[in-house]
Amino acid sequence: MISLRFYRIYDIGREIDLDWLEKALALNYFTARTSFVRVKPKSIMLEDPPLMIQMHPIRVERDGKQYEFSVQARVFDIGAISFCFVYENPDADINTLEEIAFLFAGQEGLSDFYVQYLKTLGEIVRPHIKNFAIDPDFFEDYSIYVTDRRNDAVDPVPLLIGEKANISAQMREEIIKNSLSYTTDDLAILSWDSALLCNPESPADLLDLIEFANVQVLELRYYDRELTREMEKMYDEIEHADRLSSFRRSRQYHAIMVKLMETSAGISETIEKVDNLIKVTEDVYYARVYATALKVLRSHQWSESVSRKIEVIQENYSMLSDEVRIQHSNFLEWIIIILIAMEFVFAIWQAIGK
Repeated sequence: MISLRFYRIYDIGREIDLDWLEKALALNYFTARTSFVRVKPKSIMLEDPPLMIQMHPIRVERDGKQYEFSVQARVFDIGAISFCFVYENPDADINTLEEIAFLFAGQEGLSDFYVQYLKTLGEIVRPHIKNFAIDPDFFEDYSIYVTDRRNDAVDPVPLLIGEKANISAQMREEIIKNSLSYTTDDLAILSWDSALLCNPESPADLLDLIEFANVQVLELRYYDRELTREMEKMYDEIEHADRLSSFRRSRQYHAIMVKLMETSAGISETIEKVDNLIKVTEDVYYARVYATALKVLRSHQWSESVSRKIEVIQENYSMLSDEVRIQHSNFLEWIIIILIAMEFVFAIWQAIGK
């Protein structure tokens, strides 16, 4: 048995009430909520399991042959939508898996179908989500190859990189170093844009864990980009405010501070939800798989980048707050000086009047 699973994940920039969306779609579409089947209930914790929507299959022609893919969409409450194209052949072996993987290396020939399904799903959920919008050019993609037999005689490197090449020993080590096994009969190899799962039983839970890791990384990338945009606007607004008069500058600083506070609080809250999207607790093997997936996808680097930008925004908030406080103090000082001067003038006027 072989299976090829091609994922592409998008962000819609807003949180989604999945319970409400599930009820809205239930009459016309087959939907289900994600659940892990081979672990204890408390081993993997999901605050709000994603909503799966079964969509119509597609046929894709490659090299003169037709390949049929089933299509699933998953909607995550944090605002992500994942599409998975699945090709399965119960009678094929890993050699056939490699052959088909080369045909679709880098998800070749599938981009137009993703855009088509993105449009279709948009039409389905747009009536139920305010200001629904997706950037089709911003996504996270990942490929997972599955076979029911572990065969150590087969080289997994060409499959994972999508080409037959004379790979150096250093590069080979880099590709296969993230290999994990629970028993002697199974194997999971995770690389930066693909994974190979060899398991005599259905590795459904591992597939979901890898998908969740990709969703988490996409969200970090998305909010890193949003923070970059907000910082650019912030610097432009501060530069503009610096050219204003003292009174108008103070008012503009106040407006910028309010916006910075809202941005920092909103994104920090969302990032906390992203980090807590899923918690793997008691199952050591699944915890290692999930941690390894996050590592090879460079989740930590994106998380650090987001944290640094939030810190910069908070530092600028503090700087503006200090500047406003100084301007306010200066304003009060001038008021006091003016009042003292008026008191002197009034005293002199009274003395002259006498």
